[in-house]
Amino acid sequence: MIIKLEVNDKFYEINIEPGESLLDVLRERLGLTGARRGCGGGGCGTCTVLLDNKPVYSCGVFAAQVEGKKVTTVEGLARNGNLHLLQKAFIEYGAVQCGYCTPGQIMAAKALLDKNAEPTEREVKEAIAGNLCRCTGYVKIIKAIQGAGEMIREGGSNG
Repeated sequence: MIIKLEVNDKFYEINIEPGESLLDVLRERLGLTGARRGCGGGGCGTCTVLLDNKPVYSCGVFAAQVEGKKVTTVEGLARNGNLHLLQKAFIEYGAVQCGYCTPGQIMAAKALLDKNAEPTEREVKEAIAGNLCRCTGYVKIIKAIQGAGEMIREGGSNG
């Protein structure tokens, strides 16, 4: 079946197989490998993308379900070769370790900061609760997200 979808502000018509996941379409058909394949069951968050600006596990969404919806991946955050404020903050605060969970963490954080640029520590923890990191105690991730919020409040763009 052929579906039409918008990914990172570009429009595509793709022939998909029944039951094919959004994650598979992004990685295998569009070459967007930022959403990572982790547990495959919606339990780790490494494949988090935004679907109509809401974070979802792309492994648990059928590609056919996204027809007519807007998909944003971590690759879609940078503009004109400039990293998004969240990407910059993750680097600045040392929140990137092995990097495997980073795209999912950033996408969950973007959904939060789009609604609330001044989140409390608790709000950040709730927003990223479905995104597992095996390298850190989340302290640097939380600080990076709050730091990005501060940059946004000071006039930076949250894309």
